[in-house]
Amino acid sequence: MASNKTAQFDAVKTLHKIEDHFEMFQILDHEGNVVNEDAMPDISDEDLQELMHRMVYTRILDQRSISLNRQGRLGFYAPTAGQEASQIASHFALEKEDWVVPGYRDVPQIIWHGLPLSQAFLFSRGHYLGNQSPEGVNVLPPQIIIGAQYVQTAGIALGLKKRGKKAVAITYTGDGGSSQGDFYEGINFAGAYAAPAIFVVQNNQFAISTPRDKQTAGKTIAQKAVSAGIPGILVDGMDPLAVYAATKDARDRAVNGEGPTLIETLCYRYGPHTMAGDDPTRYRTDEMDTEWEKKDPLVRFRKFLEDKNLWNEERENESIEKAKEEIKEAIKVADDTPKQKVTDLMENMYEEMPNNLKEQYEIYKEKESK
Repeated sequence: MASNKTAQFDAVKTLHKIEDHFEMFQILDHEGNVVNEDAMPDISDEDLQELMHRMVYTRILDQRSISLNRQGRLGFYAPTAGQEASQIASHFALEKEDWVVPGYRDVPQIIWHGLPLSQAFLFSRGHYLGNQSPEGVNVLPPQIIIGAQYVQTAGIALGLKKRGKKAVAITYTGDGGSSQGDFYEGINFAGAYAAPAIFVVQNNQFAISTPRDKQTAGKTIAQKAVSAGIPGILVDGMDPLAVYAATKDARDRAVNGEGPTLIETLCYRYGPHTMAGDDPTRYRTDEMDTEWEKKDPLVRFRKFLEDKNLWNEERENESIEKAKEEIKEAIKVADDTPKQKVTDLMENMYEEMPNNLKEQYEIYKEKESK
């Protein structure tokens, strides 16, 4: 006989109640108007100008890198246009002593953290020198394995905590990366040990060609923080001020011993997933591209700064020319760097060469000497 007893709980209602708390945090609307005055970060006019300079520089770097890739002068490259607010504004909230643990699309952040531009180009070419960070530059090489950087970040953050450092480790992945086991392991480990980590998911709508709604049944990615017992926030990833404020808050809490934060930045990549043959026209519509172009982070921030008399065409052109000149110099340094040899690979891989490779090593060494 079926029971008529009313259930004392409603699991679906509980889920929806949690999801409803994850509303998008925004400070600037698409027209560059302040819509959340109370959330405005404490940031100087000079820093606002510097942030805009870095975003413009990064857009030019992306355009030039795509051209260099098509010329055969760069190897692997993942375009960044559209994600400047998500990447550069989040990095702008960091300090020099913090660690940046990037994914393969996050080369701009490690450049602004101190990696020479010429080494970034060498990384793209697969040269081992591209992975050798200068002393005092706290970055790891861009991670190619999807989501693996989340586990690395949890470990680095715990190390910072155990050493009593007032610093954080920040990492980035895409919406596709949030489907990986390493994503969950990383945020869970960091949460369990209250490690000073900032986990950023750049939700640019597509994991290569797989749309975000096929990645997870979750209404947001930010709500996944609940399962790890850590704060999570959904941010307008095309709004530099919102991204900066959210990251600054996460960093302040982390260095004060309050543990990690998961930040989902809602954004869009205007180009292909990588330059390795992806064709976004096969899975994105013209209407979608047009809609997101209206939300361009550079256009939005430019309007905001112009209204405050902090930005103009002259400043913009100075940033563009500076980027072009430094890119030209850096690619020349990369071109002049001796090409990587097979024997370099063997020497870097082994402290003591295995017997089965010693003979091959001598063969390649003789070839390379000619």
